[in-house]
Amino acid sequence: MPSQLERRMRLPPDARSPARARRMLQDALREAETAAAAAGAGPVDALADTVVLLASELCENAVLHAGTEFEVELVVTPAEITVSVTDRGQGALELHLAKPRRQYGRAATHGRGLELVQRLATTWGTRHESDGRHVIWFSIARTPEAAAPERPVSVPDPERVWSDAEQARWLLHVPPSLIERLEPMELVAELVRRLRELLRAESVSVEVDEGDGAGVREVARDGIGRSPLDRRTAVEVPLPVTPPLRGTLRVTHRRDRPEAELAPDRVRDLTELIAYRVAMAVESRWLRAVDQRRRAWMTYLAETSELLGQSLDVDLTVAVVPQVVVPRLGRWCAVHLLEPDGRLKLAALTHADENEITELRAVLDPEVRPGMPAELRSVLNELVRDAVAPVRVTAPADALALPLRTRGRTIGVLLIGRPAGRPHNPEDVVLAGDIARRAALAIHNAQSTAAHVAVSQELQQALLPRALPVVPGLDFAAAYLPASTGSDVGGDFYDVLTVDPAHWLVSIGDVCGKGARAAARTGLVRDVLRVLVRDHRSLQQAIEVLNAVMMEAADPLQFCTLAAAMVSRPPLSGGGLDVELVLAGHLQPVVVRHTGKAELIGVFGTAVGLVPTVQLECTRHHLEPGDVLLVYTDGVTERRRGTEQFGTERLLDVAAGAAGGTAAAVVEATREAVERFSPEPMDDDVALLAVRAAP
Repeated sequence: MPSQLERRMRLPPDARSPARARRMLQDALREAETAAAAAGAGPVDALADTVVLLASELCENAVLHAGTEFEVELVVTPAEITVSVTDRGQGALELHLAKPRRQYGRAATHGRGLELVQRLATTWGTRHESDGRHVIWFSIARTPEAAAPERPVSVPDPERVWSDAEQARWLLHVPPSLIERLEPMELVAELVRRLRELLRAESVSVEVDEGDGAGVREVARDGIGRSPLDRRTAVEVPLPVTPPLRGTLRVTHRRDRPEAELAPDRVRDLTELIAYRVAMAVESRWLRAVDQRRRAWMTYLAETSELLGQSLDVDLTVAVVPQVVVPRLGRWCAVHLLEPDGRLKLAALTHADENEITELRAVLDPEVRPGMPAELRSVLNELVRDAVAPVRVTAPADALALPLRTRGRTIGVLLIGRPAGRPHNPEDVVLAGDIARRAALAIHNAQSTAAHVAVSQELQQALLPRALPVVPGLDFAAAYLPASTGSDVGGDFYDVLTVDPAHWLVSIGDVCGKGARAAARTGLVRDVLRVLVRDHRSLQQAIEVLNAVMMEAADPLQFCTLAAAMVSRPPLSGGGLDVELVLAGHLQPVVVRHTGKAELIGVFGTAVGLVPTVQLECTRHHLEPGDVLLVYTDGVTERRRGTEQFGTERLLDVAAGAAGGTAAAVVEATREAVERFSPEPMDDDVALLAVRAAP
């Protein structure tokens, strides 16, 4: 009997690895080499690499296409080496398609392994057992005499004997582990390659139009380019995709090749079969891209709203709009706002290329010559008048014009230049419309706030005297530092009233609270006090009547602290000033002597508007020439730096340091010291008023 070594290997289901099979084959062949040398047979190692290569291809074929465990059998005889691979096929095609399988090793080669077997093996074949097992085997002759004659190139591909079910399964079945690693277009490329190999076609391609205005694009191709029309035949199958997607799967054969002589029905059936799978991948990629774009839109719109809402300043809000548009929606952007007289004014402009801004401004700004083209002016006026849908304009460049409309009226126009390399697509128009609505609302809010602030600031200024009296022998100076320059009107005020040529009413007060109610109460206090003093009532009587008027309002939260001083020239020409002072819950004023001394004067009384009866005391003081009377609100002494307050002691030191100066010098020194005391923004209004007896 000839010397023979037979080795049978079986890998368990959890370890069916072609790599492991290769290692075991190499070990078996080494053992066969030893046995062959002992028996005097020819060498085995010369064919070992070829045997291992072909066997590993058959093992991988079993893993990828059968998806089951497999057995490898090796038989070495003096004449040949035979390897057979047996898989445990389940039988029905549906079971294979439904069962999830794990995959090992490199990706499927889809028939190329059998081509290697055909070229390198002496003999090979397949066998199908009744129990569902499938066997693929090959033999390689060890001696030249036993070698089979070379197969002619024209031998039909062994895959041609596959059944229709096997072809369909091989064409469509991609292992789940491979699908997880492939992107949709990579999967399409794999399916296209399989179809071309199965049909022996010249080329297979997939063309898709996503409906975004970019036209038809070739997303996958396998095989050589198109042949001349007179030398090819093509089968075109539309992809069953959801509009606006459109696509075509095209299979091309050359007429002068035998492979083109296929049954037309078979070619179309297989092409339509793969078209459904390709359509699923194409639509999946398109839906993923749509979802990503929509997520990007949502993020973009959220960031735009945040940027537009960060400021209530009109100029800053308008300036932000072109910055968020360029270059996302266009290469340039301009904002025109409607003026009260009905004219459009260029409020903001930007361009992706800063060198183009000057030229662009020359044709977009109505106030710059040569001015805006008549066509563009007509479009903008129509948008302002009728607030129609977005309009495409061509002058001065291709652009999209949208009305800035909010709260039932149009406040301006948004112009967005064409993006680089493409026109505005429908998605751009929708997004630009959303940006225009958000921008219009932000600009309108900023304009409303600006108008409200302007009214508040005018009201604040109306509560203060327009100018202080200019009187020989007297020197007046004042300063007002509001805690807010916005719409919050403070309750601090000061006033100087000329009662007659020899008497002046100097008053300062602080109404509790802020806003319109505090402003109204401030105006009440100042005007009632003026009327009562002009009616020749004393300071005590005037403040008592004022208290009664405030109590009638029945609003205990709107009380007021008040310091009122009647400044008069003494009847004799001794110089200086006489001062009668009444404090209604207010801080003690400071008298700065020309000698350099500063002191607090006055006696505390009851605040106005708290209780029906107030306790007041009038004190009398004299200012020598050069002395200064400084009255102030609690924003001075209660100015904070952490837990520390500015306080009266520091105020006295600052006032004493300004002794001998004018009233304006005392006020300025105090203001500067208060502001320098803390870097934090002021949280309370500061009012300062000084009266100096001129030397």
